[in-house]
Amino acid sequence: MSRRLKVSAAQLGPIHRADSRKSVVARLVEMLKEADSRGSKFVVFPELALTTFFPRWWMEDQAEVDKYFEAQMPSPETLPLFELARSKGIGFYLGYAELTEEEGKTRRFNTSILVGPDGRTVGKYRKVHLPGHAEHRPASPYQHLEKKYFEVGDLGFNVWKMFKDDIIVGQCICNDRRWPETFRVMGLKGAEMVVLGYNTPTDNVYAPKEPPYLRVFHHNLSIQAAAYQNGIWVVATAKAGKEDGFWLHGGTAIVAPTGEIVAKSNTEEDEVVSYDCDMELGEYIRNTTFNFAKHRRPEHYKLIVERTGVKVEPSN
Repeated sequence: MSRRLKVSAAQLGPIHRADSRKSVVARLVEMLKEADSRGSKFVVFPELALTTFFPRWWMEDQAEVDKYFEAQMPSPETLPLFELARSKGIGFYLGYAELTEEEGKTRRFNTSILVGPDGRTVGKYRKVHLPGHAEHRPASPYQHLEKKYFEVGDLGFNVWKMFKDDIIVGQCICNDRRWPETFRVMGLKGAEMVVLGYNTPTDNVYAPKEPPYLRVFHHNLSIQAAAYQNGIWVVATAKAGKEDGFWLHGGTAIVAPTGEIVAKSNTEEDEVVSYDCDMELGEYIRNTTFNFAKHRRPEHYKLIVERTGVKVEPSN
């Protein structure tokens, strides 16, 4: 009998600056109920799922910035989501801005957690590939200040056993999906499914001439290639729509290990996308074309971990 896991990607429509945590959690609760009605046992929420995408604004008052962060998880505001998930026996992924005290220092991360069907946190991830900039760019139509508001993640790309069938699940966040190293590390740790949330603007502030359709194309290209090249399921959940006047492109998708999109969103609003995943589907890929033990040649890949930027180095 095959190992199966029915998964729901719970896409969020816009969250505005004026929206309260309570109102956002109420939306998450309703989507979890919808996922439960479909028989899903795992729900994937977006990146920074509790607030608007605040890195688009330049803020100099740290107290103002910290209003978007969570000092504990679960918090009093998010506890209803944890309690409902536990009562239904549903696990979930949740992205949020983490404020923590470690070794006497206040630290801030773009974070996601995996929560098991018993309501306990299984694993935590802190975003590694922070996009954007740290300096003020007043001439830009909006800012992308993740490098200002967050530290680079320090927990690495890990995987965890989840659910009764010990499914090996990894997690990442948004821009991480564009970097093949993200998925390869988790693939080498035995990942069968990688889940992620994202908030991606429709327009590229760094390349204004890039058409919006390419943004969605590159999103799909990244997650489909990652799924196939590692023989894994990928569940990518968006925040979408016009948020405080700025568009997020959406494109929530569930991708099979074959690289095929098997379910996707049709709107830019709150929407639950579900699929019954056969966890054995990726085995033939991991045992043939991408049998790492047989075919990988890491002695030729050292430059990948030794160098960050490009250095022109022709061999002739």
